[in-house]
Amino acid sequence: MSTSLEMKKIQKFYGALHVVRDFDLYIEPGEFLTFLGPSGSGKTTALKLIAGFETPSGGDMLLGTRSIVDVPPYERGIGMVFQNYALFPHMTVVENVAFPLTVRKAARSEIEGKVLRALQLVKMDQYRDRYPNQLSGGQQQRIALARAIVFNPSLLLMDEPLGALDRNLREHMKIEIMRIQKELNITVIFVTHDQDEALVMSDRIAVINEGRLVQVADSKSLYYSPQDRFVASFVGESNLLPCRVNQIENGTGTVTIAGRANGVARLSGQSRGESGWLFVRPEHVDISPRGTTSGAQNVLDGVVEDALFLGEMTRYTIRCGDETMTVKQQNRGQPHFEGKTPVTVSWNADRCTVLH
Repeated sequence: MSTSLEMKKIQKFYGALHVVRDFDLYIEPGEFLTFLGPSGSGKTTALKLIAGFETPSGGDMLLGTRSIVDVPPYERGIGMVFQNYALFPHMTVVENVAFPLTVRKAARSEIEGKVLRALQLVKMDQYRDRYPNQLSGGQQQRIALARAIVFNPSLLLMDEPLGALDRNLREHMKIEIMRIQKELNITVIFVTHDQDEALVMSDRIAVINEGRLVQVADSKSLYYSPQDRFVASFVGESNLLPCRVNQIENGTGTVTIAGRANGVARLSGQSRGESGWLFVRPEHVDISPRGTTSGAQNVLDGVVEDALFLGEMTRYTIRCGDETMTVKQQNRGQPHFEGKTPVTVSWNADRCTVLH
């Protein structure tokens, strides 16, 4: 049965180094939450604190209604999947999966039934008598997952479990992990620096930078409404143009973009005269021959620096004065712009936001 996890003002210091700062986070029972951040952001340390491999320097942590700060890892009832699988090479698949039940001194009949169920769940029951070195990377990952869920943990922690797999295997394992999580209705905390994994798999994503929770939101909110410049640039591809707010009306402002054009954008708490960064996604920007008139509130002239044909879309790099913009255009038979072509780029006010 799944349970909630609550982190209350969790801190972690290594000497003078503050690696986890004031984590306040509530994770619902049965939720799939991802810690997303760059290398060194503190996401894996936060996971180790939950697992009990590290001790917080301050704060409290509740698994359900029980504080687990002083509870050793083996008494927390938490499953863990590592990037390097951590399978025992001298044990068969069955023995590896059975290990958590064996150390808990479960009855033999219970072990046999639960191991078979776990192997069937990850579709590996036909490999029960093999050793880890007789399995592929993807198969080893499935065995590691089966071992983590065999004792019915209320919470499953996954530390970059797909990092060592090739692209095709990663895509397949994403689907498998999501299927198993829903089938078991288990609470999952997943750690990754891969934004695609986070966006596809998560109910919510906690973006972490320099030990801080920067923003916690569902995938669409995070992608379309990032809280600040870091989130906008880290989650997905973004255009961030320097701008200055001139006039404000009903949460929307007229802005000077890159010191050279006037436009209109949604605001995120800015005042008149304040500078910020105008954020717009590449797929929300239109590209047309120089001088073409559009109904968009934001228009910049530029020159094509690069045009990359990617099959279903073309990715343009446009030089607009001192700034560079990226435009992604679906290929639907429209004209293609070669390098050095003068163009106009445009986008609507409801597609852009001024960020701090």
